[in-house]
This record gives sequence, structure tokens and C-alpha cells, in this order.
Amino acid sequence: MAARWKPNVTVAAVIERDGRFLLVEEQTPDGLRLNTPAGHLDRGESPAEGCIRETLEETAHHFTPTALVGVYLSRARPQAEQGKDVTYMRFAFTGELGARQEGRALDKGIVRTLWMTPDEIRASVARHRSPLLLQCVEDFLACKRYPLELIHTDESVRSPPIKR
Repeated sequence: MAARWKPNVTVAAVIERDGRFLLVEEQTPDGLRLNTPAGHLDRGESPAEGCIRETLEETAHHFTPTALVGVYLSRARPQAEQGKDVTYMRFAFTGELGARQEGRALDKGIVRTLWMTPDEIRASVARHRSPLLLQCVEDFLACKRYPLELIHTDESVRSPPIKR
């Protein structure tokens, strides 16, 4: 029997202010890359909770999701994953950026945060960590918004892992 295929679930925040989007510049195996604040969903959290956590870890800002922008699938660039064939399922949220938590260090690998216009993001595609960065921004600009209630997280997710 072939190995079961499972996508890696990630979450991302699409945050716009005054016509610019909050991005992070991060060190990757392929060098410095741009991305929205994003990361892997952790055990026991809903996608919205994961997005709140990842945004805080990568930008030192609190974030309150208000809508889902979309759900996306993408395969990793082979060099980024040392030749592994990895598929990501991304839940992208938009919402309100809160206060910066003073003194909080950015997550490992994050070099800085920056604000970029849509045209600057489009012009920097070669530096994007994920092909989903631009798609999420374009969907935001197209006013794609879905209610948070579209995603249901059953309470069983919060239960301790089952030991076998």
C-alpha cells in the first residue's frame, strides 16, 4: 500500500493598512524570502488561533482575524524542501492588526517586517517564499471575504493526543 498523502496545514495573515501589506522577510534555505505572516498549524488550535499565534511570533503584533480570505493548495518548490514533494493547504485570514508587543523578539529566521504596496509585491515575485503570497493579496484586493464560522473546529481537536 502506498504512503498516505497528507497536506501540511498552514495559516497566514493578510494585513492591509493604507494601501500597503504587512510582510515578513525571512531567512530560508533559498536565501531571504518574503511572505505574509504565516506558519504551520499546531496541534490543538483552530486555524484562526494558529494565525493569531503566527502573526504574533513573526511580527510581534497582536492580530484579530475578522474574515477568511480563502483556502489554498500549493506544492513546494523542490529546492526549498530539499527535493521533497510537499503540498501545503493554507488558510488565509484578514483582520485587525493590534498593538506591538514591545521587547518581543521575532521568530527564528525572521529578519524584519515591512509594508509593501500591491505593485511592489507583484514586482518581487522571485523573492516570494510561497506562490500563495501574491494570490492571497490579489484575493484580498478582489474583496474576497468569508465568515470565520465557515471553519468549524470540533472540541476533540483540543483533546490530548491519543497514545497508541
